[in-house]
Amino acid sequence: MTRRSLLIAGTATAGALLVPVGAVQAAPVRSGRQLTVGSGETYEVAATTRLSRLSIADGGTLAAPEGYRLTLTVDGVETGQALTETGGTATLVKPGTYRGAVVLTVATANDVTYETLTFPFRQALYVDADGVVRDRSVLAAVLGGKLTDTLARSVSITSTGECFDGVYVQDATYTLERPVISLTGNGRCDFAGYGAAVVGDGPATKLVVDGARITNKGVVRTGVIANDGANVVVKNSSVHCRNGVLPADYQATVETPYMESVPWMLGLDGNVRATNLIGANSTATYLNSTVFSETWGALSVEGGSGLKLTAVNSHVGNTGEYGYGTYAIGDATVRVLGSRFDVGSYATIIAGPAAVVHYGASTRAAVAALNTELELGLTMAELASIPVRRTVVHSGHFGYMFFGAGTLTLDGGTVVDSERATFLNKGQQTAISVDGSDGTRLSPRDGVILQMIELDDPGPVPVDGRMMNIGVYTEPTTDPGKDASFDVTAAHTTDGAATFTAIKLKGDFYNGMRKGKNMVLTFTDSSVEGVISATAAKHRVPSIDASTFYELGIVTNTVQAAVNNGVVVALADGSTWTVTGTSYLTSLTLAADAAVKAPRGKAVTLTVDGTVTALTPGSTYTGALKLTVA
Repeated sequence: MTRRSLLIAGTATAGALLVPVGAVQAAPVRSGRQLTVGSGETYEVAATTRLSRLSIADGGTLAAPEGYRLTLTVDGVETGQALTETGGTATLVKPGTYRGAVVLTVATANDVTYETLTFPFRQALYVDADGVVRDRSVLAAVLGGKLTDTLARSVSITSTGECFDGVYVQDATYTLERPVISLTGNGRCDFAGYGAAVVGDGPATKLVVDGARITNKGVVRTGVIANDGANVVVKNSSVHCRNGVLPADYQATVETPYMESVPWMLGLDGNVRATNLIGANSTATYLNSTVFSETWGALSVEGGSGLKLTAVNSHVGNTGEYGYGTYAIGDATVRVLGSRFDVGSYATIIAGPAAVVHYGASTRAAVAALNTELELGLTMAELASIPVRRTVVHSGHFGYMFFGAGTLTLDGGTVVDSERATFLNKGQQTAISVDGSDGTRLSPRDGVILQMIELDDPGPVPVDGRMMNIGVYTEPTTDPGKDASFDVTAAHTTDGAATFTAIKLKGDFYNGMRKGKNMVLTFTDSSVEGVISATAAKHRVPSIDASTFYELGIVTNTVQAAVNNGVVVALADGSTWTVTGTSYLTSLTLAADAAVKAPRGKAVTLTVDGTVTALTPGSTYTGALKLTVA
């Protein structure tokens, strides 16, 4: 193989870029050149070069000097670049003929290491504490508008190649006003931001994205990423990301440096999420914005610690059948105020172990407090212009899914309308609090408010040293054995607990756990109409794999006496429970003004350890409790 070198000094101008006095600009270069790279040749481009025609034969290679990265743009559009292998990180310009305003930009490397891999980033605009870094930017891909060291206004960035980023801000204060960013073609890793439209990185980063239009299509071609302590504020913007086509030889894995599709064990499919919040102490806030992924997830939180994700008066969801609105892992704090969620599968997946999630109204006090806490920088005029709204959730499957421990609060008139259970607890410690004093409503169309089941995630399988998503969930065929050491009549800190205040509920509560975990329910100044019981929960199919991921979490319930799945119920402060069907409990506490009733024209009977017992206000009953309606 031969190697040639093209040496032309200078840096290409960003086509159609309007540069004000004192703004970032690029020096002009000679144009009108043509370049042909033959088969077997490696052609090293030593400096940014403008051409009218570029031809690369099969087996021909364009390269940059060591420590630099090469990017091809044609008529201001990044194009032609593709990963050299599945699971790899390097890209090369594909063979072919490129005509028009052809620019080969040679930029200083921006290599980002994430866990075991180093990703050779290329980005249209790179900003650090000193402003726009021309030597790390591909300014030929930044069209129109105004560009300075503190602001990019009305610029356009388009990519049809792979793994090209729009804007990368590193430890800087910067504002993007009305950018239009469209990236089509696969990315590679959204835990690093390799292939994302906008990345804010580093603890000194304050990035404001105002009035953006971001439309991406491709595997892990994420819209917005906040990483490593960055504070990213997105307002008055739209972010839409659609799935791409996975490489034919891609093997699904949970190992994050190689993950390019959602783990199906979450009951999801898809290969791109619209946003991601990662690292330590990173913050992402979406205000008056629209954020949609096709499937997988819209507002994601992945790994790290001290992460804060907030959506205020925003429209969030999925355009496909499956997907989540938000994800909460670790000790993340997720807040959704005054927003509308139209999601395929879940409003939020809570993956714990100490996640805190709150859905409520965008009251002026709440938004003002967030403005201070999160350093959003909203002016008094902006705060005054934010309307007060409640949050409304529409889900095609479940409301909220607990995949790990966590705390969930619903208040402020939040409305949750779901096809299946409002709360799906897969064997986790929970603290659910629902306050209906401002009109909060829960409307599961299958009639189940809370469903507890064993975790039905089969887990990854080690294959040649890598954890692959090829496991199979198999439904147990035997009855659970009694654990004599577990007290089904008491409340434990590790139980699945839920508290309901000042709300009218219609629906059922089922504890289908096989192992020791109780369902602990407290109702205060509330009414509930339905079945509350221990059950035998069974999936609709005997086994579930990647091809039937949508069966996860869907069970039928057969009420029965508790084994290791106690049901501890407290009716406090004037609460009433209208029992609509046979219910098995292990503890029932009635306040002096509480009542257990049957539907009109029927009567409810309580037996305790097989003995008919009167239901008396102010009493507590423990043991094998059975309530029947006749």
